[in-house]
Amino acid sequence: MMLFLMDVWDSVRGFMATGGDVLWLVAGVLFLMWVLMLERYWYLNWISPKQHLDIIAAWDAREETTSWYAHRIREAWVSQAKQDMNARMLIIKTLVAICPMIGLLGTVTGMISVFDVMAVQGTSNARLMAAGISMATMPTMAGMVAALSGVFFSTRLDAKMRISLEKLKDSMPHH
Repeated sequence: MMLFLMDVWDSVRGFMATGGDVLWLVAGVLFLMWVLMLERYWYLNWISPKQHLDIIAAWDAREETTSWYAHRIREAWVSQAKQDMNARMLIIKTLVAICPMIGLLGTVTGMISVFDVMAVQGTSNARLMAAGISMATMPTMAGMVAALSGVFFSTRLDAKMRISLEKLKDSMPHH
């Protein structure tokens, strides 16, 4: 098992070395994005349902649910639940949007490396130029893959939040 983990780590280090330092930045942003998305999934599946039950119980315990004042209370409770569910979603969406930009930063730094090799060695050293081109394309690919995974799962989170909020509203009848 330890040998397997060492092989995996060596593969990751080789991939990161091929793509340059910018890949570490992509990896950091990706890690943060996934930690936040997993936290939101945890919140939506375990914390939010309990809070919604508390809100519904408080609504059902009210003697009066038809007045203008009661409707404003209901709206405030639903709004608070929505705000709690949407916490950190803006950060997640920003991280998703940043991933391709960081990948493009890797493209720029890789191409600078290629031009540097061309200036020093001339255009005859294809091997050194290939390393720079690889350094230019790897972060772009990694940034796009990171963004695509983030787009898919953040969209699923949004849909799950909307459904949960609609269920909460439907569970609090107002006449």
